[in-house]
Amino acid sequence: MATSALAQPAAQDTLRPDTMAARVAACTACHGAQGKAGSDGYYPRLAGKPQEYLYHQLLNFRDDRRQYRPMAHLLAGLPDDYLREMAAYFSGQHVPYLPPARAPVSGATMEAGRALALHGDAARGLPACAACHGTALGGLMPAIPGLLGLPRDYIGSQIGSWKNGLRHAAAPDCMADIADKLTPADIGALAAWLSSQPVVEPYAPEAAGSLRLPAECGSQAQR
Repeated sequence: MATSALAQPAAQDTLRPDTMAARVAACTACHGAQGKAGSDGYYPRLAGKPQEYLYHQLLNFRDDRRQYRPMAHLLAGLPDDYLREMAAYFSGQHVPYLPPARAPVSGATMEAGRALALHGDAARGLPACAACHGTALGGLMPAIPGLLGLPRDYIGSQIGSWKNGLRHAAAPDCMADIADKLTPADIGALAAWLSSQPVVEPYAPEAAGSLRLPAECGSQAQR
């Protein structure tokens, strides 16, 4: 697909077949225009995420490594190249983040979430979120997403999915290993703290090689 076809489609093209607007219409119905995020707490932002991350999540839904029937139904039978072009489109969208809503939790819970996100817990073998997702939690190229600007419910449900075996990634599946060590209180604290942090622009994934990932994660994290 030509680069111009990945640009934001003109309004008059919205209903035309074989346009990117038509291709992603089912996505934006839930994830918001340009993938800016849905109106509830379970449809995350797609805009600006690393292309390889988005592509691999589409593959994971299609190939049953992530369990969500509506997504699996929408993606069934779609070829890899088609999904890669969709990922490229959403990765190239840059729309403003909304101000966060502070989670209604105690200061102690917030501090527990902050500590895990930024420092981890060496005694339990838990690396900091920032060790893989970037010092500003904006992600790492080519395939690790940012963690800010996401709803609290979504963050909690996705960590829970890793923990309960409903979400998988290619080996080494480091998120599954990390989630298995997290308690329900840990998950609640992380979801509360991460969702309450403002996004400071420029907010973008760090360059590949800028972080030394924990040994258990390697280069396949989040795929």
